[in-house]
Amino acid sequence: MEATNPILEKLGLQPADRAVIFHADDVGMTHGANIAFLELAQHGLVTCGSVMTPCPWFPEIAMLASTRPHLDLGVHLTLTSEWDRYRWGPISTRDPASGLIDDEGYFWRRPEQVREHLRIEVVEAEFRAQIDRALAAGIDVTHLDTHMGVAALPELVELYVRLGLEYRLPILMVRRMDSYMESLNLGPGQAERVTALPAELEHQGMPLLDTFRISVMTPSDEGNSDEINQVYYHMIAELPPGITYFSLHPDVLGEIETMARERSLFRIREYRLLQNLAFMTFVTEQQIHRLGYRQLRDLMRA
Repeated sequence: MEATNPILEKLGLQPADRAVIFHADDVGMTHGANIAFLELAQHGLVTCGSVMTPCPWFPEIAMLASTRPHLDLGVHLTLTSEWDRYRWGPISTRDPASGLIDDEGYFWRRPEQVREHLRIEVVEAEFRAQIDRALAAGIDVTHLDTHMGVAALPELVELYVRLGLEYRLPILMVRRMDSYMESLNLGPGQAERVTALPAELEHQGMPLLDTFRISVMTPSDEGNSDEINQVYYHMIAELPPGITYFSLHPDVLGEIETMARERSLFRIREYRLLQNLAFMTFVTEQQIHRLGYRQLRDLMRA
């Protein structure tokens, strides 16, 4: 039987308690993602989020965060640019020989393309530039995680760990890595090193979570929104004991749907659900403890 997460006791929780980090990914990607995060952090379920510093809307969230020091924001380490009509690229270099840039001058669209062209020293320079940009903008960075899982790729996960330890920031790493690795689709034989890391990191004082969950990202018609909402209710009701990282992608109607309608509907629908009083009441009734990453960072630094 797996040992109880030691972080629970340090947070004053019991082994049977269910705690959740409701995390907004992709902050800074769009204006709508910024607005959704700010609203949900103030009135909704979201406890923290992470910024994409290479994206055009990062300056807005950086400016807003500078006047709201209570916001719990990490850096969403980014090496991919997946949308059809809206792209971004690296901030450390524009050299095509870096391996970071596709034929159009942007980040590669998919993690497997990143793997084909990556150079570790170039990626390290880019990741450092992204973290340093957030810090220089005045954001009290609380953690590191990664867009589309690229920093957890087998070739990059050691770098990911090293940066977290050097900057004294928790990284997104869960004790039950199978729940996270399924979302990366690495294929057979590719995940062994990643799944072996949690035990090592726990010994080094890195706060780890227990389980990874991701929002319902299946394209769907608006008419199926009630059915999709029920999936969220079910996911909350079935959360296991321990600390779960719930990866969310809320966005406000008005911009995101122009980028790729089929892939954006779930973000708009998710924003509406997370600000819904009935859903918030349901979570409260489930006796779920909401956590942020600042609590874990402070434990790590202590």
